[in-house]
Amino acid sequence: MENIYAAMLLHKAGKEINEESVTTVLTAAGITVDQIQVKALVASLSEVNIEEAIKAAPTMMAAAPIAAPAEQKSAAAAPEDKKKKAEEEKAKEDAALEGLGALFG
Repeated sequence: MENIYAAMLLHKAGKEINEESVTTVLTAAGITVDQIQVKALVASLSEVNIEEAIKAAPTMMAAAPIAAPAEQKSAAAAPEDKKKKAEEEKAKEDAALEGLGALFG
């Protein structure tokens, strides 16, 4: 997770996200650097538009809390309906997490 934080900090500062810069940030923070993880992160982020992913993330995360009251209203519904709605909510959460996964590899 620290690797992602380092990459986000570099992005926010307008710096290039490469292995050397991520390693420098992690080292400055006193974190032991795993070069394999750093290399994988940099490779994953090379194909991602971070600004687009950041803009999309709040939209995806907002969908989960909106769905929660719908489950409470359906408390009197049949058990099959509850199960079906739970599966739909799980699918929405999975889709949102996949979008975030694309950001961080």
